[in-house]
Amino acid sequence: MNQTNTNPLNTAFFGHPKGLQTLFFTEMWERMSYYGMRVLLVLYMTASMQEGGLQITVAAAGAIYGLYTGSVYFMGLPGGWIADRLIGGQKAIWYGGIIIMIGHIILAIPVEGTFFIGLIFVVLGTGLLKPNISAVVGQLYSLEDKRRDAGYAIYYMGINLGSFIGYIVCGYLSTAYGWHWAFGAAAIGMGIGLIQYRKTINNLEGVSAEPVVRLSSSADRNSRLAIGAFLVVLALVTWLMISGKLVFNPVTLAESVAVIFTSVFFLYFGAIFFLGKLNAIEKRGMLALLLVCVASACFWSGFEQAGSSLNLFAQDYTDRMIGDFEIPTGWFGSANALFIVLLTPFFAALWINLGKRMVTPAYGIKCAVGLIIMASGFIVMYFAAQIAASGLKAAPFWLIMVYFLHTVGELCLSPMALSAVSKLSPRRFIGQMMGVFVLTYSIGNIIAGLLAGSFDPSNVAEMPNLYLQIATFSIGIGAVIILFAMFTKKWEKEIEELEA
Repeated sequence: MNQTNTNPLNTAFFGHPKGLQTLFFTEMWERMSYYGMRVLLVLYMTASMQEGGLQITVAAAGAIYGLYTGSVYFMGLPGGWIADRLIGGQKAIWYGGIIIMIGHIILAIPVEGTFFIGLIFVVLGTGLLKPNISAVVGQLYSLEDKRRDAGYAIYYMGINLGSFIGYIVCGYLSTAYGWHWAFGAAAIGMGIGLIQYRKTINNLEGVSAEPVVRLSSSADRNSRLAIGAFLVVLALVTWLMISGKLVFNPVTLAESVAVIFTSVFFLYFGAIFFLGKLNAIEKRGMLALLLVCVASACFWSGFEQAGSSLNLFAQDYTDRMIGDFEIPTGWFGSANALFIVLLTPFFAALWINLGKRMVTPAYGIKCAVGLIIMASGFIVMYFAAQIAASGLKAAPFWLIMVYFLHTVGELCLSPMALSAVSKLSPRRFIGQMMGVFVLTYSIGNIIAGLLAGSFDPSNVAEMPNLYLQIATFSIGIGAVIILFAMFTKKWEKEIEELEA
């Protein structure tokens, strides 16, 4: 059953289908809640009891942060499958949003024991909502509709507008009124998104209202039983942890999960490569794609310091006073969203003009350049940390410059990596390869948490070397990828010719 909208005359939302309006504002409010809460996580966990925090060590807080953000991306894999086979995209978005809102409400309750329960709810809900709302955007357009890319660009603006609002609102509330007021604001944001979604759902005109493929009654029943069993086991493990009957080391767990995610990535990638009956050209395309995947995992391990070590640096070692006003720590993270909005049109024009001049570097080179530009942000942090190590507080300019470089790196890598997956993957495995690629986000986020755990606010003298190590490693990986990518350009041309 084809659920893609085939009406090319639907131009009610800035020349696009009106369903895009529904998804734009739903995603905007969901991202407001996600980023607004995420920017506070490490700060809340490491804050003292007197400050209303959990007084967790930086190493443990970084590991928990990495597990949380990595799990959010990982749960998108079963979340997409549930929509495609059991309930459809529309219901997945609705139920996912409700679960997210419940998670934020639990986080808003000032009871220490409920913190991890709230995080688990947000992970499960985001895994259900996030991949499916992105997929439904594409299904608003027919395969021949040339507006698809522009539609995603508008949708991406909604994501960044929501994250900007989240950083500003939740960052201010956490400073002025306390952590749980900020968590409550995230719940309200998701609630507004849900109300808007329910009131305008008819704009979707039935797109993704039903599963793409219906399972047999027995397979459907068994799938729901398996999901139920997983939730029961998850609830039991959570209860054992909260009651103190099951004790775990967050750092050790994060290290194990990073190994598991990485192993799953290589096993799945290898299974498609060796067992997928690929021809020689398809195999070379997969090898070119592997470079992109390595660049992606390394990129996010550095980029995601924004919510952890860079946040702690902003809180403890940045001069946040402007006259009598103290800049809330969470506001610095909004620079990324603001730069995305300002720079996206420039980069879109850049790639178009390079294409007109017949200058089209290999995907691996584009992504490696993004990785190196992101790494240069940590060179900036090296000098900022030296200022902090001397006993002074760094000017806000240093962090703003870091976020600028990270955003430029993101715009070089992120859209190019997604394009590479869609272009270089064998046609019959493209959906599975997109899922495999998402694992690079999970791997990068968990490694980011482990790296942030090395950030010791009480030992500021070590900070410059920490940031320099991240920069050196990332630049080295980028250089190696560029070296290999010089040989993969012709493989990418072979894929183009095969498609033609």
